[in-house]
Amino acid sequence: MTENDQDCLLHHAGDVPVKQGSVVPDSKPLKTSFTGIKSSNEREDGLKPAPRHVRGEISPYQPRPPLIPRLSSKSGSVEETARSRRLRNSQESLSDPAETGSSTDSLREDQPITAPSGCVLDTAASTVRCNQSSIVRPTSAAASTGSPVFRDRGSSLSDYERRPHSQHSDPTDHWERSSKVRLSPVQPTGPLPALEKSFVSATLRPANRIDRDCLDYAVLTRAKLGERLHRNLSDSRLLDNMGSDNTSVNSMRSTYSVLSPIRPQDVRNRSFLEGSVMGSGALLGAEELDRYFPDRRVGIYITTWNMQGEKGLPTNLDDLLLPTDSEFAQDFYIIGVQEGCPDRREWEVRLQETLGPYFVMLYAASHGVLYLTMFVRRDLIWFCSEVEHATVTTRIISQIKTKGAVGVAFTFFGTSFLFITSHFTSGDAKVYERILDYNKIVEALALPKGLPDTNPYRSTPSDVTTRFDQVFWFGDFNFRLSKDRADVETLLNRTVGGNMGPLLEHDQLSREMKDGSIFRGFQEAQIHFFPTYKFDIGCDIYDTTSKQRTPSYTDRILFRNRQADDIKVVKYTSCSNIKTSDHRPVVGVFQVKLRPGRDNIPLGAGQFDRGLYLEGIRRRITRELKRREAMKNQSSSTICSVS
Repeated sequence: MTENDQDCLLHHAGDVPVKQGSVVPDSKPLKTSFTGIKSSNEREDGLKPAPRHVRGEISPYQPRPPLIPRLSSKSGSVEETARSRRLRNSQESLSDPAETGSSTDSLREDQPITAPSGCVLDTAASTVRCNQSSIVRPTSAAASTGSPVFRDRGSSLSDYERRPHSQHSDPTDHWERSSKVRLSPVQPTGPLPALEKSFVSATLRPANRIDRDCLDYAVLTRAKLGERLHRNLSDSRLLDNMGSDNTSVNSMRSTYSVLSPIRPQDVRNRSFLEGSVMGSGALLGAEELDRYFPDRRVGIYITTWNMQGEKGLPTNLDDLLLPTDSEFAQDFYIIGVQEGCPDRREWEVRLQETLGPYFVMLYAASHGVLYLTMFVRRDLIWFCSEVEHATVTTRIISQIKTKGAVGVAFTFFGTSFLFITSHFTSGDAKVYERILDYNKIVEALALPKGLPDTNPYRSTPSDVTTRFDQVFWFGDFNFRLSKDRADVETLLNRTVGGNMGPLLEHDQLSREMKDGSIFRGFQEAQIHFFPTYKFDIGCDIYDTTSKQRTPSYTDRILFRNRQADDIKVVKYTSCSNIKTSDHRPVVGVFQVKLRPGRDNIPLGAGQFDRGLYLEGIRRRITRELKRREAMKNQSSSTICSVS
């Protein structure tokens, strides 16, 4: 190295010349003292090349110290600025796409890199040697784009670098600046759209809508501070790739199953026949009840119909069980029949075919031609106890089973139910005989048998209706209107807006209930439909035979509860579209209050008539195929040809 080169060596942090052979200790940090901050004009003057006598020779380029960045309003002091510059080397690899200043460079061998115009870049010493002027210049860290000081300013170009190319005096600086392309950050033109709270796909939302138990997991997630609870999924790796949003977790779980996962501790504590008697965690407890019935009310559909023993059944029972004016199907369907058709099994299959695969027959009982059939939604069958039934005949000869009653009892969660269908003595003037029938039934109906009484303190041994929480009694009670037929027809013609009050003033049952001689403690919804007895078969005309029977309200639905307002009447009407009998069916829809129970009752264990279920579904499929075939034939027959 020549003497010129020795004089031109400058220290990286200042203007102090370093002689050849001198060593700067690594342990002592380099300090930079700033006596003041020059104005922009002074800095530009300092950047211009000035002639300098170096032992009689003039060098066109003058070495300069690193540029002092313009302090931003966010920077606290000069020391903080210098500190951020010293930290550049450790952060350079995160923002430098070329990785020229990575901290891993110390592990590599010093390899000089040839630069344009004959300059050599020494990566180990961070200096640039130019053969033209024999100048060793340090590469300034201020020129990099990764410095947080320059990011705060919003621009990484100094005043010198913003000048036109014609005013640049140092080609080395020009090569150094052009080695990196600096792009200004792209800012959004407007506010970003707000993210929806639920960003799951639309196809999974219906699964969540019917998956009520997802609410339980939201509560548990908040209680356990985000602990992962869905460990029963078949592929746990899917959870690792998901975000932390609860909506996606619930949606993914719904795609596999809409059933609630069961904890091992619950499996240990539960017995599905007779198990834990604790209220919390019980199968019939409050948690399970609130999951299926948040308002704690169950929908019950009751219909009673005197079929008159006809062999021919209606071609379609949809109007009887699934009327078009109902928005939703109910949870229980209770069908009571008097003088039923000879083929009881065929009647039950027709009921199953009408209700479809959503319902299963929980129980069916009969007493002669009295049929009582119960259907329940198939996902609620696990909360029903064993079903018990009993019968009572009101005939003097017990072998004749045309008059009497059949009762069915069971417990649903913690609420006990009793359903009774009966057929009382007929005749316009036989009111006393009908009262005797009632008294015999309430005393002789032996229920419950094995089911525990939910409230034994309010039970009476002589009245079966006092031993249950909710009681429904329906059937052909045969009570008539104590009025001549001509007078009844006159009142019917004057009826406006379904006001049947003038007719009910002559109703025998209403009068006896007010006197307390029958159906003590029972209620009946207001009647707004025409009398259901007696019609000519196949039409809406009352009896035109020689007997000229008086139209009457013989078919009724009554209810009784232990707690006031437990039963809410939704609908009470007759079905005028079923005309195969001289009676019109009567329909009642109710919302019944439920209470949680304990696992101390014998559960039905999900038993139902599987053979009836399969036969009903098979008939539905056959009926649908025939309908489609008929529509296909009808569409093809509409094509005509012109000769």
